[in-house]
Amino acid sequence: MASFIIEGGHKLHGEITPQGAKNEALEVISAILLTAEPVVMKNVPNILDVNNLIKLLNNMGVKVTKLNSHNYKFQADELDIDYLGSQEFVKQCSALRGSILTLGPLLGRFHKACVAKPGGDQIGRRRLDTHFLGIQELGAKFNYNSNCGVYEIDATELKGKYILLDEASVTGTANIVMTAVLAKGTTTIYNAACEPYIQQLCKMLNSMGAKISGVGSNLLTIEGVEELHGTEHTILPDMIEVGSFIGMAAMTGSDITIKNVSFDNLGIIPNMFARLGIKIERIGDDIHIPEHEHYEVASFMDGSIMSISDAPWPGLTPDLLSVMLVVATQAKGSVLIHQKMFESRLFFVDKLIDMGAQIILCDPHRAVVNGHDNRLQLRGSRMSSPDIRAGIALLIAAMSAKGESKISNIEQIDRGYEDIEGRLTALGAVIKRI
Repeated sequence: MASFIIEGGHKLHGEITPQGAKNEALEVISAILLTAEPVVMKNVPNILDVNNLIKLLNNMGVKVTKLNSHNYKFQADELDIDYLGSQEFVKQCSALRGSILTLGPLLGRFHKACVAKPGGDQIGRRRLDTHFLGIQELGAKFNYNSNCGVYEIDATELKGKYILLDEASVTGTANIVMTAVLAKGTTTIYNAACEPYIQQLCKMLNSMGAKISGVGSNLLTIEGVEELHGTEHTILPDMIEVGSFIGMAAMTGSDITIKNVSFDNLGIIPNMFARLGIKIERIGDDIHIPEHEHYEVASFMDGSIMSISDAPWPGLTPDLLSVMLVVATQAKGSVLIHQKMFESRLFFVDKLIDMGAQIILCDPHRAVVNGHDNRLQLRGSRMSSPDIRAGIALLIAAMSAKGESKISNIEQIDRGYEDIEGRLTALGAVIKRI
């Protein structure tokens, strides 16, 4: 198990470019299973979760050609369907939550699939009902095989249908869309997720010959087609990494420029950081964060305490709440962080309290942060990364802290952030991997 040793208190300076979006990559790379023709994928992030998905596809028989460090060509013309029931497949799925995204493409094109319990972050219940119920509406039948611990799914005849999702699940929407594009008739998905990454998936599928309308809204209409063909697709920059760098700059009092952020796809993220008092300057498609000696939390118009909460797009992504909570520890003023969508994501705050942060954990979903206004610096500590987003939040805290910190279990950070210590060291951070 690897660890980071961080020497805190160093300011950053220079430019940094965000990687390709992890969440989009898992969706669009899974979608290559829908065609036998080659698909070229650009701006693929070199991170653990994406690399594990590519390895899984390769083991299934997908031909994978690495064109350069971030561009790939995939061709799924000779798939080994029998591999899906193997113990090796089950083991790989248990280590990768993104493996669930192979379900829809396999059912759409081959009319059968196996699903093992997927792995991923330990951040509370992350149910798959939305995936399963939506796919069942299209005609799939599930059978649980207790001998190998997998669901065996048969979809001999998929038919389009009106589907009202019980929640606007991003991966659930992606799976149902990928199942429906090759189904007979018309599928309508209401209460669909409409994140930029879902929009990207739909645009890619349309470029492959699918007929999806309503892209960008929560009402998608999919006219089934006979087959899809190859395409070329470029993955967006990762909005979570952009937000992480904004918070990192403010927390360390640094002056940095974040390049090529696809600003129009960041949604409410810049505005939410502005509520914490962080100045964000847009320069074309770049973001400049000037040095902050102080930043002050805004209050609502009636004078009540600021609250920041997650919500389905176009609301704030839950993946940035951990970062915003850490950034609030050095703001002037108080803020309520309300994590609505996951029940265990705030439990990392005990590590911040040990570092000297003033945080009241009200319950699994809410924490009140009383900012230090940089009057009291956090102190270095030893800690372990519980999940990807808490991991980067703890790294930000350690970079701003006085003294040395050690973060173990950094494989969690590697799942979502590419060569993070190398890229931050180039900006002036002092981080060593051991």
